[in-house]
Amino acid sequence: MSNDSAQIRPTVELDASDAGRVLRLRGRWTLRYSDDVKGMLDGAPAQVTMIDARDCERIDTLGVLQLLRFADGRKIPYAALHFRADQQALVDAIEDVHDDRPVLKKEYGVRAMLGRVGFGLVDNASEVMALVSFFGEFLIKILRLFKEPSRFRLTATVHHMEQVGLDAVPLVALLSFMVGAVIAFLGAMVLKDFGATIFVVELVSAAFLREFGVLLTAILLAGRTASAFTAQIGMMVNREEVDAIRVLGLDPVDLLVIPRVLALLAMLPLLTFIAMICGLLGGMAVGAFSLGIPPPAYMARMYEMMQFRHFIVGMIKAPVFALVIGLIGCLEGLQTQGTAQSLGERTTSSVVQAISMVIVIDAFAALWFMQMDY
Repeated sequence: MSNDSAQIRPTVELDASDAGRVLRLRGRWTLRYSDDVKGMLDGAPAQVTMIDARDCERIDTLGVLQLLRFADGRKIPYAALHFRADQQALVDAIEDVHDDRPVLKKEYGVRAMLGRVGFGLVDNASEVMALVSFFGEFLIKILRLFKEPSRFRLTATVHHMEQVGLDAVPLVALLSFMVGAVIAFLGAMVLKDFGATIFVVELVSAAFLREFGVLLTAILLAGRTASAFTAQIGMMVNREEVDAIRVLGLDPVDLLVIPRVLALLAMLPLLTFIAMICGLLGGMAVGAFSLGIPPPAYMARMYEMMQFRHFIVGMIKAPVFALVIGLIGCLEGLQTQGTAQSLGERTTSSVVQAISMVIVIDAFAALWFMQMDY
């Protein structure tokens, strides 16, 4: 072994001082000499009360980690470890994570419950405020389009109309037809005891024209489209494409948000109309094949008893739901923090928020129309 190799290998020396037994380190305490590092520390005397590594020629993460664990095992306080000034930043960073800290047990007391409820309310309030602010920004950018129509992205809007609307028609039509059939079955099961099976026509028609047509469509698009918007924009944030858009002097709201929201505003009412028709057809199919109500009689009854205001009530809610779903999906995408975990959390949050907001708005709308007797 050469003299140079011997000088750079890690060595320890025990000195007695007024402060106690000092373990002085020399050489290179690096990954290359990991076996020597382990051997030196395993053979260190038990009387060590202080570690002086200021004479180390070089020290890396492995060396610091081994020293910190050695100090923990010998009950040597962190203040009794001395490093050079240029090494201290590395040591401080590793000291925060070198030990396996026990996982804190979840508290189930009243105080902990109140704390979780409070944090939840604050988080929800901040999300609502962010959504309101984003809605205001969206309105300003929409009004700006009238002054600067060149900012409008027609191609992107038509592309999203195809994805949001045309591609969702089969799913919306099938599920609406099946739900209409289920409502007819349930209504017939209750009404047949009173000899009023014919009223299934009114039940299915009112349910789909006022509520289920627009609600089913909005919930489907909240799960299908809001998540897609969040994932698309979130990936652009992760890949710094949104930052690149800003660097080019363009507005991400003009390019990414307005086309998507306008596509939803155009297509959700059309999908709602398709859902209403398919739901009525599902009720008619059950009436024809299970309840003994021929399609002409079903249509005649529906024409006589149903009022146009039920259709208006359902269609009025469609643009509101479209605006809420689109804004939530885009906002959550823009709030992605640049990691895969953040993208997953924001995608989940967008679906949950969109569905929740749709149901809450629909409930308030139903109460309002009931109070207005409309």
